[in-house]
Amino acid sequence: MIDAAHLAENWAAVRRRVDEACLAAGRDPADVAVLPVSKTFGPDAVRAAMALGLRRFGENKVQEIRDKAAALSDVSVEWVVIGHLQTNKAKDVARLASEVQSLDRLDLADALHSRLQALGRSLDVLVQVKTAREETKSGLSPEDLPAFLERLRAYPTLRVRGLMTLATLSEDEGEVRACFRQLRELRDQCATDGHGLPRLSMGMSADFPLAIAEGATEVRIGTAIFGRRF
Repeated sequence: MIDAAHLAENWAAVRRRVDEACLAAGRDPADVAVLPVSKTFGPDAVRAAMALGLRRFGENKVQEIRDKAAALSDVSVEWVVIGHLQTNKAKDVARLASEVQSLDRLDLADALHSRLQALGRSLDVLVQVKTAREETKSGLSPEDLPAFLERLRAYPTLRVRGLMTLATLSEDEGEVRACFRQLRELRDQCATDGHGLPRLSMGMSADFPLAIAEGATEVRIGTAIFGRRF
C-alpha cells in the first residue's frame, strides 16, 4: 500500500529540486516538466499521485499500461510509453497511450500509424536517440536522425514533438552531461533542416539536475517520487 503522505513529501521535494536546478542553470522552472514514472507501482500509487494533481505517467511496459488502465477506467490518465517498444504492441499503444517517447525505428512508426489510422487517432511521439555507449541502451544512432525525421513526415498520425535519450550510467558527471548535450545539439542541428523539436526528454532521478543544465524540457522521475522498486 502506498503511503500517500510520504508520496506528497517526495513530490514536493522533487519539484523543489527541479526548480533549484533550473535557477542554477539560469532557466525558468516553468519550462521544465516532470513526468512521474509509475512503472512497477500499482494503480493505488497512481491514484495517490493523481490526488496531488498529476495526470501523466510514464510506463516501460505496455502490459502494465493495460492492467492499470483497466483498474483506473473511472479516471482520466495520460499514459506515456518510455520503454523499448515492440511492433506487436502497437495496437494497445494506439488505443491507450497519449504519447510514445521511444520511437526509434521505421517498422514501429509504420505499425503505430496503421493502428492509429484505423482508430482515427493521432499520437505525440519523441524520437529516442542513443547517446550512451552501453550496448543495452536502445535508440536511433545520432547520424541516422536527420533521415529518420524526413521519413516520419509520411506518417501524419505521428506528431513528432522532440527527442528523448538515456544518459550513460556513470559517476563521471562530464560523461553524463555529454550525452544530454549531444541530444540538445542534435535538436538544434535538426532545426536548421526545418524540424521543430521543442521538447527534450532527458534525465532521471539520479541525474536530472545535469539534464536540466543541458537544456531538458522534461525529466522522467520514478524512484525519487514513488520510492525504491523491488
